[in-house]
Parts: sequence; C-alpha cells; structure tokens
Amino acid sequence: MHSPAKDPDKLHWLPIAAAISSISVVGIAIGLGMPLLSIILETRGVSATMIGANTAVAGLASIAAAPLATPLAARFGVVWTMLGMIMLGAFAFLGFHFATSFWMWFPLRVALHIALTVLFILSEFWISTSAPARRRGFVLGLYATVLSLGFAGGPWLFAQIGSQGFLPFGITFVLVTLAAIPVLAAWRESPDIRAGSEDETTGFLRFIWLVPTATAAVLVFGAVETGGFALFPVYGARIGYTEADAALLLSMIGLGNVMLQIPIGMLSDRIGDRRHLLLGCAVVGLVGTVLMPHLSANWHVMAALLFLWGGVVAALYTIGLAHLGSRLSGRDLASANAAFVLCYGLGMVLGPQAVGIGMDLFGTNGFGWSLSLFFAAYVALVVCRLIPGLRRHLG
Repeated sequence: MHSPAKDPDKLHWLPIAAAISSISVVGIAIGLGMPLLSIILETRGVSATMIGANTAVAGLASIAAAPLATPLAARFGVVWTMLGMIMLGAFAFLGFHFATSFWMWFPLRVALHIALTVLFILSEFWISTSAPARRRGFVLGLYATVLSLGFAGGPWLFAQIGSQGFLPFGITFVLVTLAAIPVLAAWRESPDIRAGSEDETTGFLRFIWLVPTATAAVLVFGAVETGGFALFPVYGARIGYTEADAALLLSMIGLGNVMLQIPIGMLSDRIGDRRHLLLGCAVVGLVGTVLMPHLSANWHVMAALLFLWGGVVAALYTIGLAHLGSRLSGRDLASANAAFVLCYGLGMVLGPQAVGIGMDLFGTNGFGWSLSLFFAAYVALVVCRLIPGLRRHLG
C-alpha cells in the first residue's frame, strides 16, 4: 500500500472520491433498509417494543465494533478490511429476507452494524489522510453533504419500490456491493495504518480524552440529532403543529445540514484553531434551542431558524472530524476516528433518554431545556480548553 500523504498540499481526489462514494452508497442502503426492516416486522405482528429492542441492538453493536476497526485494518489493510465489511454488510442485509424467525434478526442486526461501523471509521480515516491540512474542512464538508444526500435518497428509493417481496433486499444488496468498486479502484492510494503509536497498553479509550473538544462535539451532535429527531414530532404536536407541519420542519433541519456543511468546512480551513469554530457552533445551538419556544408561533420563522440551527449543529460532526485530523496521523488517527464514532454512538443512546425524561419532568419546555444542557456543557468544556491558550496569547 502507498500512503497518499507524500505531498502535504496535494488534494488526492481518487482516494477521497473512493471513500466518499463507497460510504454514500452504503448511506443510501441504510436509508432504504431501516424503514424497510421496521415495516416488515410490523406487518408480521411484532410489537413496537420488540421492534425498538431490535433497532437498539444496532447502537450497541456500533459501540462494540468501534475498537475493532483499527486492529483489523492494521492486520489486513484498510482496503481489504473495507471490502470484507462491505460483503459482510451486504449478506447480513440479504439474510433478513430469508430469516423466518424473529430471533434471527438480532445476530443479523449485530453483523450488519458491526460492518457499517467499521466502514464509517475507515472511510473517514481515509478521507482525513487524503485531504491536505489546508483543505481538510472543505473535503469533510463535501463528505458530510454527499453522505446526507445518500441518507435522504434511501427513503425516496424505498417509497418507489415498497416493502414487498425480494426486490428491496435485492436492490440494497446490489447497492452495498457496488460500494466495493471505488474502494478497489483506489487501492494503490490507501493509507498505511501501521504508522503512529505502537503502544497498545494505554488502550483504545485514551483516544476519547486525547482530543476532547472533537470527541465531545460528536457526542453532543449524536445526542441532539437523535433526541431531537426522535421527539420533535411529539414536541411539535404539543405546541400546536400538525403532523405534516412538524415533518416539514424536520426536513428544514436536514436541508440546513446538506446546504451548510461545505461553506462551514471551508470557513474552518481559514481558522487556525478549529476549537473557536466548534465553540461558535455550540453557541448557535444553545441560542437556537432557547429561541425555539419564543418563535414557534410563526411557522416560517421557525423553519428559517431550524434551517440555520440544523446546518450549524451538524457542523459539530464535520469540524470535530477536521480538528481530529489536524491533531493526529497514522494509526493514532484511525484509533481516534474509532473513538469519535464510539462517542457518536454514546450520544445516540443518551440523547433520546435525556429529552424524553426532560419532557416528562418539565412538560413541553423540557424538550428545549434538555437539548440546551448538552450545548451548555460543551460550551463550558471548550472555554476551559481555550483559556490556557488565551492566557498565553494575552500574556
């Protein structure tokens, strides 16, 4: 394998395109597959509680898989590990069609999400190593935009083909296996994951604390995105929106995510210390959640707020990933990417619980207050991290 980092200022489009296109095809498959699986279970008479339990296994599998990505890639290489995970994911998904008993769906869900988690970690590592430092924010903004479009394309495709028979499973299988083509095309430019720290005794979890402003950013984003999306329809109904109006407001958050990642990523490339931009994103997130109850009477104003809020908050992921790439390299970066994805999974677990408890305890206002707590805690963390640097600058 050849590392793409020979020229630090060169933008290596082949590996970047390979990683982005492969993971985006997988994104389409996820966007198609998740509603498909839930609807099939519902038509089979499986209770909502058990459907939720089967879906929750995905989050647990992702958390368990995160520490495996770097050792696997170090042993077999980035490309061969990605190809293996593409095949595992494709056949695991196909297995759902042939699994007659519900209990079979649990190991299949575990296999599918182990594969997807490792793919995401290694794709993001590949993108970070292929992007020059001065363009990393732009490249990761491009990645986030294309991935968001992939996720949005999945449900659209599902709406076209429905949930009956083998067809949706066959299409998803083909889509996932197609992701192998760009990975193979760029195999000569895959990164060397062996470079970096050789000290394995300190453990995988140390990477969570190594760049805390990045890992905490993605935890907050995971919590806010999952908790907000899961309970916004309930919140919308309680403040008087129709189901359709609430759904459209959720779409505005998604649209902001798609439209603003590249501009914010490019802005991050012009800022010496990306922690200042991460702080700004968190402050916008905090102010937005505080303003929501006061602006909810006007749907159009609320839509504009959520467009801006959705795009800026999603940049916590994009800029957090860019900040991580600016601090680490080689095997350390791959392990940190894995810790980054692990923190996103933890956020996905914490967010819906926190928002749900907040709404039960404090009523409708508990929705915004719960989200505000995540942003406020992150603002406090970043300020504490920046203060020593500010003191040196001023002194």
